[in-house]
Amino acid sequence: MRKSIATVCLSGTLTEKLTAASRAGFDGVEIFENDLLASPLAPEEIAARTADLGLGIDLYQPMRDIEAVPEEIFARNLRRARHKFELMRRLGADTVLVCSSIAPQAVDDDALAAEQLSRLADLAQEFGIRVAYEALAWGRHVNTYGHAWRIVEAADHPALGTCLDSFHILSRASGPEDLKGIADIPGDKIFFLQLADAPLMAMDVLQWSRHYRCFPGQGGFDVAGLLRHVLNAGYDGPLSLEVFNDVFRQADAGRTALDGLRSLLALEENAGVSPLPAPVIPSGVAFAELATSDPEPVGELLTALGFTRTARHHGKPVDLWAQGEARVLVNTGAAGRRTDTTLAAVGLETADPAASARRAEALLAPALPKRRAAQDVPLESIAAPDGTEVLFCATARPELPSWTDDFTYTAESGPGDATVIDHLALTQPWHHFDESVLFHRTVLGLSPHETVELADPYGLFRSRALSSSDGPRLVLNLAPAPEEGGETRARHVAFAVGDIVAAVRRFRAAGAGLLRVPANYYDDLEARFEFAEGELDTYRELGILYDRDERGGEFRHCYTETVGHVFFEFVQRTGGYSGFGAANAPIRLAAQRR
Repeated sequence: MRKSIATVCLSGTLTEKLTAASRAGFDGVEIFENDLLASPLAPEEIAARTADLGLGIDLYQPMRDIEAVPEEIFARNLRRARHKFELMRRLGADTVLVCSSIAPQAVDDDALAAEQLSRLADLAQEFGIRVAYEALAWGRHVNTYGHAWRIVEAADHPALGTCLDSFHILSRASGPEDLKGIADIPGDKIFFLQLADAPLMAMDVLQWSRHYRCFPGQGGFDVAGLLRHVLNAGYDGPLSLEVFNDVFRQADAGRTALDGLRSLLALEENAGVSPLPAPVIPSGVAFAELATSDPEPVGELLTALGFTRTARHHGKPVDLWAQGEARVLVNTGAAGRRTDTTLAAVGLETADPAASARRAEALLAPALPKRRAAQDVPLESIAAPDGTEVLFCATARPELPSWTDDFTYTAESGPGDATVIDHLALTQPWHHFDESVLFHRTVLGLSPHETVELADPYGLFRSRALSSSDGPRLVLNLAPAPEEGGETRARHVAFAVGDIVAAVRRFRAAGAGLLRVPANYYDDLEARFEFAEGELDTYRELGILYDRDERGGEFRHCYTETVGHVFFEFVQRTGGYSGFGAANAPIRLAAQRR
């Protein structure tokens, strides 16, 4: 289907927004009136620029406070509308959005609203323009799509139809039943469809709309379900994004536009409109790769954790450290560009790396150049929104080349307690968080958990996990602010162990230290939970954190000190615990600050 984006979604000047939409691959745009008014270009120049970029102007918006007003006010509204229709003719736009009135002069009179909208449509028709009437969720008298349609139906004018907006509909809907009325609207009377998602929030709907909308798939609305209803009604116009979002307005327009198009591609797939290559959900984490200019500190820490340096890449300065099925690569090849240890790449175990790469390409994920020697195992890799390299790997599968074949082995895997990588926690740049959630959800096929907000000593820490039933767990974190010097907050790798007490005792016996946990924390644990005799004393002695869910599942974990911008975690899950110890995050954050 044709794909469009409102210029209000993007940052920059109108020219910059049009360029970003074109480069991302959109077919058309909605031109937001404020963007046009602020542009030094004449409407004819904007039309020419848009055409040169291969874009159509699918909608001009919005016209406000038109209908159900006293006659003298409506006469002024028609005069205003005539000027706007003249402008639209110069612009080459043939559909205008009219929002339900919020004016204090508007009266609750559907017959008057229908009569005045019909007269507006008479005028629009003289200019070859259609009027798409939309119910604002906060409209003074008309605030539901069903009410807007009844007025349009009563007006019975060929140049008057309705605009359906997923935010205005879903922010008021109490359930799927509220969408069934869309089937009563003839498809040819749905003149336009605007799409936005939003996190589920308990707040004033106007503020919710103006600041927190996001692209489909980034929030909590069933946008795909709404789209199915609209298409079943016979709508065949553009799928158009209209998102008001404070972060989007400040972020790079090109990246935002690309993220928006990705959201529409995934939405079409979810709604059954257009198939994509099927997701190959990763079955685990093959390795975490650290880049460093000084491998000694991280090597000492890995040794204390029970890892052994088992192999060396046959053509690159990369060492493989292993313990059970948990693997960490230490790459010193970027030493000239980095000073601190960072978590730079993730290898995801997949049954079909080529199929994973095809889906990533279909969803506009940037493929990374393949720099390898002739004898190297071919690896498909893409860049995540935060710059992390994601590699699709097969490990010791007889039908596929194994990435481990690129390494020359010198030692056995470490004798420690870690079995696998339990999860990876990736701190995101502030303007890429929603983009990253959508990327991992659509490209990798992971299911998002609810967003969690945590108290940081210097602000609010936002976190959202994504996982599959038996595959990798990723936690995306949004720190309140960058550290001094603009550096990204630390990321971490969590290793699963069968006996965390034994693992910590061996770690401490190796001379390494864990993050120090205040005594007050353990006093609170004693008040919240009952423990076996001596159990809490052990946790207090060793610095182990504890959580228990409502089903009785238990989570024991602890953190190492940070090396560069990386630290490690031991975790032990019992009883089906599936979380990440969110209640303990403020304790960890405060300890790291100290």
